[in-house]
Amino acid sequence: MSDPVALPVTFRPGHTRVILHALGAVCFVVISVIALILDTMSPAEKLSFVFTAALFWGVLGLLARPKVVADEDGVTVVNIARGRRLAWAEIVQVNLRPGDPWVFLNLTDGTSLAAMGIQPALAKQSAIRDAKTLRALAEARTGLQD
Repeated sequence: MSDPVALPVTFRPGHTRVILHALGAVCFVVISVIALILDTMSPAEKLSFVFTAALFWGVLGLLARPKVVADEDGVTVVNIARGRRLAWAEIVQVNLRPGDPWVFLNLTDGTSLAAMGIQPALAKQSAIRDAKTLRALAEARTGLQD
C-alpha cells in the first residue's frame, strides 16, 4: 500500500502561527518603544515594560507551538504545554467533526488526544485535507478502517 504523502510530514496551523508571531513582535516593539521614550519612568520601570513585552511574546509563542509530526514509526503530537509520542498502533481513529476546534485522535487505551496542530479555524480546507491525510496514514499503518 502506498503512502498518501512522503514521510516524515509535519502538520501545523500556518496562518495561526504567522498571526501570533507577528502580533507578538508588534506588541514587543510598540511596548518597548513606548517604555524607552517615556521620560517619567525610571530605568527599572522601563526594563519591566520590556520584560513584560517579551513575556507576552513568549506566551504567544507557546500558543503557536502546536504541530503533528508523522513519521515511519508513529506520530508526535505537540500541543501548547507538552508533547506525546504515539506508535501508529495506538491510534484507532482520526476525527475532525464539524465544529471541532482541532483534530482528535482516539487511542487504543480508550482515551482521546487533542492534536492541536491541525486546526480548521483560519484554514478550514487545509485542516480537512491534513486530517484526511493523517487518517489515511494511520489506516495504512494499522490496517483499521472507519
